[in-house]
Amino acid sequence: MIVAILLACSAGVLIGISRQINGRLSLSTSPLIASFWNHIVGFAFLTVLGLILGDLLPAGAAQVPWYDYLGGPIGVVFVAAGSWVIARIGAVNTALMMIGGQMVSGVVLDLALSVPTALGPTALGVVLVLAGIALSQGKRRA
Repeated sequence: MIVAILLACSAGVLIGISRQINGRLSLSTSPLIASFWNHIVGFAFLTVLGLILGDLLPAGAAQVPWYDYLGGPIGVVFVAAGSWVIARIGAVNTALMMIGGQMVSGVVLDLALSVPTALGPTALGVVLVLAGIALSQGKRRA
């Protein structure tokens, strides 16, 4: 469990760094161009990694339902939106809004997919995150 927690925290740090880099690139170009280069460089990196590690195209990949591949286009929108937003509202606000959206959609998806979850503590966690966002925004306006 500790490895999963450390990986999740590391991924969060990398998301913050990635958003900053793409946000800066979008200021020099555009959010769409920043997203394009993000994905081209990521594709090249994953291709090299896949060729080194092997199993780049596993057996049965063609039998996967088409909608299981929608993560790619959704990722493009996520990166482009993040690149545009971070340059306008800053890293902390962008992170707060994205985390809030992830928390709410995560709970909705878990409920819709009947994933076993402790609804009370999960709902409390979402409420606390959303309250933190609201408090953060209230202080900035004052």
